Amino acid sequence: MARILLAVCIAMVMLAGCDRREAIAEQGKKVEITHGQTSQHFAKKLVVTKELAADYLLYIPNDYGKQEEKWPLIMFLHGSGERGTDINRVKLYGIPKVAASKEDFPFVAVSPQCPKGQWWDEDVVINLLDDIIQTYDIDPDRVYLTGLSMGGFGTWKLATKYPDKFAAIAPVCGGGEPFEAMTSLRKMPIWAFHGGKDNIVPLRRSQEMVDAMKKVGNNARLTVYPKAGHDSWTATYNNDELYKWFLSHKKTRQ
Repeated sequence: MARILLAVCIAMVMLAGCDRREAIAEQGKKVEITHGQTSQHFAKKLVVTKELAADYLLYIPNDYGKQEEKWPLIMFLHGSGERGTDINRVKLYGIPKVAASKEDFPFVAVSPQCPKGQWWDEDVVINLLDDIIQTYDIDPDRVYLTGLSMGGFGTWKLATKYPDKFAAIAPVCGGGEPFEAMTSLRKMPIWAFHGGKDNIVPLRRSQEMVDAMKKVGNNARLTVYPKAGHDSWTATYNNDELYKWFLSHKKTRQ
């Protein structure tokens, strides 16, 4: 009898655990969807001594949720001039500006804001990305990364550290560590952009990264705007070919 009671108790505990996990999973998917671009806040305690937090813009296409489908996602990292606490500054350039002006922008887009006086914290950005992928109907094989200036550097660095997260990257007027990237990004689809007359971030910073990629067999592309200065992002993000290029790449599963 004691053995029977023990078995019953164990079974009840296991069922309760399953019900709780299912309830949590179900709760995690119940989010209120607002189409268009809205400001959001992300917070997560990584360890007892560190809390990850960031304000961000989230763009949800108008057709999201109309039928069951997984959506491609673009993560955008802004430049140093958009740091701070005014989330509206992130809308000035790049993906948030394009998404707000296009009714048919075919991506979910997440654009975090970096605090004033700081550089991109990879822990914050990658955990925010994971949270968005888990919460919304995102295709994990079609997640793309791009950024300009400080965000261009952030794009190279984040992709180098987490190459398995992204299907393709497009750093704009950025740079990075060529030798680290040669190992991590040798199979990553890459399209870099830079102004030929950039006196803030020299063209050589993008050139040395692309050259390093080619040394390991990566067919990375570099588009140079000969007459452009530091602002190589306006032409880049206004180019529909960039978005077609993103969508032509899908992460391959081993």
